[in-house]
Amino acid sequence: MRVKVACVGGGPAGLYLSILLKRQDPSHEITVHERNPEGSTYGWGVTYWRGLLDRLHEYDPESARAVEEHSVTWNEGVALVGDRATRRPGDQGFGIGRHRLLEILAARARSLDVRLEFDQEITDANLPEADLVVAADGVHSTLRGQHADHFGEEIRAGRNHYIWLGTTKVFDAFTFAFVETDHGWIWCYGYPFSPERSTCVVECAPETWTGLGLDRANEADGTALLEKLFVDVLDGHALIGRTSAQVGAPWLTFRTLTNRTWQRDNLVLIGDAAHTTHYSIGAGTTLALEDTIVLADALRGHPSLPDALARYEQRRRRELLSIQSAARYSAQWYENLPRYIDLPPEQMFALLGQRHSPLLPYVPPQLYYRLDKAAGQLEALRRFKRWLGPKVARTVHARALASRK
Repeated sequence: MRVKVACVGGGPAGLYLSILLKRQDPSHEITVHERNPEGSTYGWGVTYWRGLLDRLHEYDPESARAVEEHSVTWNEGVALVGDRATRRPGDQGFGIGRHRLLEILAARARSLDVRLEFDQEITDANLPEADLVVAADGVHSTLRGQHADHFGEEIRAGRNHYIWLGTTKVFDAFTFAFVETDHGWIWCYGYPFSPERSTCVVECAPETWTGLGLDRANEADGTALLEKLFVDVLDGHALIGRTSAQVGAPWLTFRTLTNRTWQRDNLVLIGDAAHTTHYSIGAGTTLALEDTIVLADALRGHPSLPDALARYEQRRRRELLSIQSAARYSAQWYENLPRYIDLPPEQMFALLGQRHSPLLPYVPPQLYYRLDKAAGQLEALRRFKRWLGPKVARTVHARALASRK
């Protein structure tokens, strides 16, 4: 059955959904509306893992091949704490420039006769007539915000400050670097996304941010200070702010967004418009694309739109539970960095890799390290850990929900 779809938001989620729906039925009339001019996206590299790439190859091999061809890879992690360094093997990771990813998806969508409209802000006042309207317009979604009471949005700001930068330093591994200052620790996450560029996300506690004067520094002075602090990590390379028409790269606190429901009549939320997960697990774009895959499957398998949207939301909420839990604990690990930073390098890096664990905040770090090391050698302990972790997570989550009532 031919349907008319309006995707509001020209990011990866909106573009990929248009591709999937056109592949399902070329007669669908699909338009992607983007508020910004074409090519003006902000941001640096996007990270993803082999599991997502395999799914992209399954659902649209042509765009998947292009994404893989323009990605860089790594299979190690490096932790630098002052003058101490530890390098460990890990899962294969991928990085691609956000701008390049959007170019690939936009070209593929156009080849399938998807209509792309740029410089077009969509609100209730000019909402296109469509059988289905998809809000893929990010955490600051205009369409969601106009019906905030219906969607039941809740936004919680994290404690730490962070800034999203690029650099001409090309990292050869996913790099965590921690630098001690007179005002506390400041750290960065660095990963490559092209042969010439890397992403560098810098984070610190609020007292460090104000103590270093980063709350008052202009862009040039703030960047110069960060380059000085991370000179050994960057090997003297420059840090770069935004490259779009949006001047300057702001310091932010991460906004964790949840919604009571993701649908209203024929309007449905996907990606960051529906949910956000802390950037420290590197899953934002992956989760948005997985939303589109599940939504497209639901629309194909359920002729009734209300049934399809209900199926999509039910399935994605279930799939997101463990990931959202991991993201919460990852953010808390960094917010409680002094608890771990003085451990021997191999222990600190091991617990950095275990930061998603719901058990870690409740077990002394060195004891957890010894137990985790033993669990790696004994199957009975591995089974006990797999049983206890989710049990603790559910208990803590239930108490958190009860405290908000």
